[in-house]
Amino acid sequence: MISCQEQHTEQDGDIGCCGYILMAFSYILVALFFPLSLCLTIKVVQEYERAVIFRLGRVLPGGAKGPGLFFILPCIDDFKKTDMRTLTYDVPPQEILTKDSVTVAVDAVIYIRIFDATMATVNVSDAYQSTRLLAATTLRNVLGTRLMAELLTDRESIASNMKVQLDEATDPWGVKVERVEIKDVRLPIQLQRAMAAEAEASREARAKIVAAEGEQKASRALKEAADVMMESPAAIQLRYLQTLNSIAAERNSTIIFPLPIDLLSSVGFPKRDVTQF
Repeated sequence: MISCQEQHTEQDGDIGCCGYILMAFSYILVALFFPLSLCLTIKVVQEYERAVIFRLGRVLPGGAKGPGLFFILPCIDDFKKTDMRTLTYDVPPQEILTKDSVTVAVDAVIYIRIFDATMATVNVSDAYQSTRLLAATTLRNVLGTRLMAELLTDRESIASNMKVQLDEATDPWGVKVERVEIKDVRLPIQLQRAMAAEAEASREARAKIVAAEGEQKASRALKEAADVMMESPAAIQLRYLQTLNSIAAERNSTIIFPLPIDLLSSVGFPKRDVTQF
């Protein structure tokens, strides 16, 4: 079984008798018009490029050629250059319905490069455009299984998952997906307003809780201070003098002297019951 497959492969790779005759004529033309024929037979590719040579429509064995000089036969050889550098593509904004039924617009950027020029030339008509379209489809498929909160807080794992899926799908094309980044997640205006109102209400609630805790601590501290002053009457007088000192330091024109209620009752003013109106 294996031998039959190998023989079939060898027959497919053979250019046949007519092919060898055309190769012979091509060599004769190169020899007759030498050295002018060198302009048609010697080609150059840059450091970042590779050339896939087709002879009578078949890819030459040995893989892509380059960088530098390589030799082709006139009339029967053709070649296609492939850029091996990393290229950047913007995925157009995609309208996506999340798992919790929220419509968002998401765009991304992908960084790709070709690692096998022969596969990228033979297996797909346009490797870059195919990868770009596949990235848009994969973006919709991946984000459609996530909640809206995950889109906003878990971008790294989403990008990593998308990169793995793209890399597996583009491997037969000779394309390597190096990086995927989620650029922006745009929410509807009504949802933005609702989220802003919710965040503002949450901040106000936390502020009220903090203020209440501060009042509670202050009241406890005042109660402890009052208990200390009740035990030592001289402490009240010292506190009074300290208050006058701080008022005088600020250079105020009005000074308030506290008058004890007990003093008023001793002079002749009866105490009123605060419960009577």
